[in-house]
Amino acid sequence: MSLYAIGDLHLSLGVEKPMDVFGGRWENYVEKIIEGFSELSDDDLTVICGDITWGMTIDEALEDFKFIDRLPGKKIILKGNHDYWWTTATKAKKIFAEHGITTIDILHNNCFKYEDVYLCGTRGWFYEESKNDEHDKKVMNREIMRLETSLNAAGDGDKYVFLHYPPKFQSHECPEILELLKRFNVKQCVYGHIHGAGCAFTFNGMLGNTKFDLVSADYIHFKPKKLL
Repeated sequence: MSLYAIGDLHLSLGVEKPMDVFGGRWENYVEKIIEGFSELSDDDLTVICGDITWGMTIDEALEDFKFIDRLPGKKIILKGNHDYWWTTATKAKKIFAEHGITTIDILHNNCFKYEDVYLCGTRGWFYEESKNDEHDKKVMNREIMRLETSLNAAGDGDKYVFLHYPPKFQSHECPEILELLKRFNVKQCVYGHIHGAGCAFTFNGMLGNTKFDLVSADYIHFKPKKLL
């Protein structure tokens, strides 16, 4: 039984918006996802760090969730900036149950226990986008509260945090999120969102006591990254 993470699958099995048009690593990316998951067992758990599907509604996204459900192992998903289908976690769980999707759960204002560690997280936000815009500030504050709620739910256990947006990128940082990671002594923080040439500017490594890793699907060659 192992823990994995991957982000940004950008599936479009129910709508006409395939990522193959971007070429390079995105060519035949659905087949690459299948191959990447093929080494996992049904006892493994993969956290998918947002930007799951291009479906604009839960109905448009349904084929993508059925596809994810068929992949080996259990999955926990969180919201990305392109997950336009998202309304509420409750509605998504209801749709999953109605369509026999049994391997997917949702990380949102909660946490999950995996063996001896706790899995926490939220979407996050880009700090530089929130400096002057009142709407972005509200979004940022809400995401900070959600992450703190998730971390508090974990109690005294060892914590792993999963985000969509990186809390540190180039010269930009989200000090509030970084402070939470430090205060709660988070062991590892994984995130997605960054693609292509931007991957060269991401932060991978130790900051304080926390290990940071980018897990965007194209960056890790569509093979979930093993964490534990």
